[in-house]
Amino acid sequence: MPYLLLSLGILFVLVAVNAHAPRRGAVLLAPSFFCGWLTIEMAPHVLVTWAAATALTAAFGGLDGWAGWTGLVLAILGMAGIAATLVATRRTVVTLRDSGVPLDLEPDDAPRYPRAHLVVPPLCLIPRKGVRVERNIVFHEEGRLRRKMDVFRTLNERSGGELRPGLMQIHGGAWVIGDKREQGLPLLNHMALQGWVGFNVNYRLSPRATWPEHLIDLKHFVAWYKEHAEEYGADPDFLCVTGGSAGGHLTAMVALTANVPEFQPGFEDADTTVQGAVPFYGVYNLFEAGPWPVPMGATRLMERMIVKKPFAENHEAYAKASPVTYIREDAPPFFVIHGDRDSLIPVAEARRFVERLRGVSGAPVIYAEMKGAQHGFDVFPSYRTARVIEGVERHLTGLHRQYRQGAAPAVPGEVAQSLERDSAHPSLGRDAVG
Repeated sequence: MPYLLLSLGILFVLVAVNAHAPRRGAVLLAPSFFCGWLTIEMAPHVLVTWAAATALTAAFGGLDGWAGWTGLVLAILGMAGIAATLVATRRTVVTLRDSGVPLDLEPDDAPRYPRAHLVVPPLCLIPRKGVRVERNIVFHEEGRLRRKMDVFRTLNERSGGELRPGLMQIHGGAWVIGDKREQGLPLLNHMALQGWVGFNVNYRLSPRATWPEHLIDLKHFVAWYKEHAEEYGADPDFLCVTGGSAGGHLTAMVALTANVPEFQPGFEDADTTVQGAVPFYGVYNLFEAGPWPVPMGATRLMERMIVKKPFAENHEAYAKASPVTYIREDAPPFFVIHGDRDSLIPVAEARRFVERLRGVSGAPVIYAEMKGAQHGFDVFPSYRTARVIEGVERHLTGLHRQYRQGAAPAVPGEVAQSLERDSAHPSLGRDAVG
C-alpha cells in the first residue's frame, strides 16, 4: 500500500503539471491534450476522485513507511495544483477592450470603442426544458449527397409572428471527424431559450472530401437559410455563425468570404453574408509559421487528407484556405475566443489573427483569452463554459438589437464600462480572462 500511495502521488503531480504546462511535442501532443482537457474542465470531479483514492489508500495501510508519507505529500500537492485551475475557472471575467483598429494606428479624433468588462453571472447546467429540436433536416441535396442539420427553437412562440435571429453552429474535429450531435449543444440550447433559432450544421468530412468542399457545403446552408429561414421563425436577413477548432476555422471562412464565387460553384449569385462571427480556438493562417515551427498547411494532415496538395509547391492554395487572406474593411463583427493553455492550437494563433483583423476591419473585433482553458473547453457544461455562453449570448443579442435599430455594429451596451487600462499588448488589445 505505501508504494501504491507513492505511485498515486507521482501520477497526481504529473497530471497537475501537465494541466498547467501541456506538452506540445509530436509524441506527447495527443495524450497531453486529452489528459489536460479532462483534468481542467472536470476539475471538481477529478479532485473528489483523487481525494477518495488517497483517503482509501491511506486508510488501508498506505502511510506505513517513508514511501506512503511521501506519496501523501505528493498527492496533496497534485490536488492543490488542480484546485488552482478550478479557482482560475471560477474567477472568469471576459474583458472586451478597444475593438476596431489597433490603438497605435487610430487618428486622435477617431471614435473608439470603449474598453468594457462583461461580468457574467454563473449559469448552471444548460437546461433542455423549453427547447425543441428538429433533427436531420436536409438543407442541400445533390445526387446521393444529402447534407443535414438540426434546428433548435424555444417552445414559446413570439406574439405577432416576430422573426427571431438565427445562429449557425459548425462542429470541429480536424475536418475529418465530428458531427452536429456532439458539439455546440450547451450554446444552442441557451440561445434557443433566449429567443434565437439555432442551426447545427453538418458538412462533408475528409479524407473523402477535399478542400474547399467543406466550406462549399456550409455556403449552401447560408444560401438555404436566406430562402427558408422564415419557415422556422428566423429572420433571413440576420444570421450569425459560430464553431470551434476546425469549426472555428470554417466560421471565420464563412464570415470573411461572403459571396466569393470560388466557394459558391453553381450558386454564385446567392447571398452568403452573415452578420456576426464567434470562432472558438480556430486556425486562421495555414501558410505562415509562427505559433508552430512550420505552417499548419505543411502538416501531413493538411497535405494528405484535407487540401491534398504538397505545401511547398502550392502556397497559394493554402493561402486561399486561410481566413487571414480574406480580412477586409467590411468584415462582420467578430468575437474571437481562445484558451491560453491550448496545446493543439497555440493561443498565439488567435492573437495574431485578431491583431491583423483589427488593423483592417471597421467593425468591432472582440477577443477573449480564457485563462487556464484547454482546447475544446466548451464541450463540457462547466462553470467556465457557462460564463462564456452567457457572454456570447449578450454580445450577439446586442448585435441583433443594433441591427433592428438600423445602427452600425458596436460593442453592445450590455457590457459595463470600466476606466481601468491594461498596458499589456496595447496595440493588440489582448483580452484576458482571469
